[in-house]
Amino acid sequence: MPAKKEDTAESAPAQSPPAFEEALKRLEILVAEMEAGNLSLDQMIAHFEEGSNLVDICGKRLNEVERRIEKLVKKDGQIKTESFQTDLT
Repeated sequence: MPAKKEDTAESAPAQSPPAFEEALKRLEILVAEMEAGNLSLDQMIAHFEEGSNLVDICGKRLNEVERRIEKLVKKDGQIKTESFQTDLT
């Protein structure tokens, strides 16, 4: 009987990152499960690693969106667009 081939990151097809909303929802689930305190140490580490990846995905998506946002500004009687600036810097 031939040995069963294990799925590895190298043999698995590349998946596109989840949509922002999906990533955020999964992150909320992971946090709730971790806060419940019913996970083993290995499960906590796996949840933490997955959560860290999801935070990166969400952060990158928010940065992309922020760059695209423009606000309308009235200057000299005309409406013009300017890049969105945050006060968080």
